[in-house]
Amino acid sequence: MKTMCLNGVRGRYEMKHEITKMDCYLLRNRLKHVMQTDPHAKNDGKYLIRSVYFDNFDNKALNQKKEGYIERDKYRVRLYDYNTSYINLEKKSKRNNMTFKQKCKLTAEEYEKIQHGDITWMEYDSRPLIKDLFVQMNLYQLKPMTVVDYEREVFIYEYGNVRVTFDSSIKTSFRNTDILNPDLPMVETNPDIVILEVKYDEFLPDMIKYLLQLGDRARGTYSKYQISRMFG
Repeated sequence: MKTMCLNGVRGRYEMKHEITKMDCYLLRNRLKHVMQTDPHAKNDGKYLIRSVYFDNFDNKALNQKKEGYIERDKYRVRLYDYNTSYINLEKKSKRNNMTFKQKCKLTAEEYEKIQHGDITWMEYDSRPLIKDLFVQMNLYQLKPMTVVDYEREVFIYEYGNVRVTFDSSIKTSFRNTDILNPDLPMVETNPDIVILEVKYDEFLPDMIKYLLQLGDRARGTYSKYQISRMFG
């Protein structure tokens, strides 16, 4: 089966499940014997992801997610382990059952301009994704809405290009968008929730399917942004 492309980006399949900490413990102990851990993670196997999500006064992105639109786009700015020298602007698109992600580098100074509404420079920027966001900010009044922090643990399997991630300790900033501030006040959403994500290309190997079995856990449409907005 040929993988679909969107703007030159190959699509991937993505499944999400809300699980408990005990579920996470059980799955981790199964997967570690078959899959590799992320080489970029720290000694405890985790790293912190901080994202600021864009939305408008009508909650366009939030409502499209909640209502399950099969075609939708989400914009965010992301950094890892509070490293403000490596920041990405990302556009995550959903087309039917596939996910497409485009990204480009962004400087801290550029994000501060966007955060404060200085976006005229974006119209003539050489990066297509910057221009794309500029159009969306003008048409739909998108703007940085809220910061979301969480810890991610990743397992990788070469065949099928599989990534299994566990996202925990999800926190929200209550619409404060100062993503560059390491001391930004954050509030934990639900400490008992872990979001399991399974991402792969054309196929998910049977062995990985078997290892991920947890009885009657249902596939969901969980979003860290959606969870964080429930708290503010």
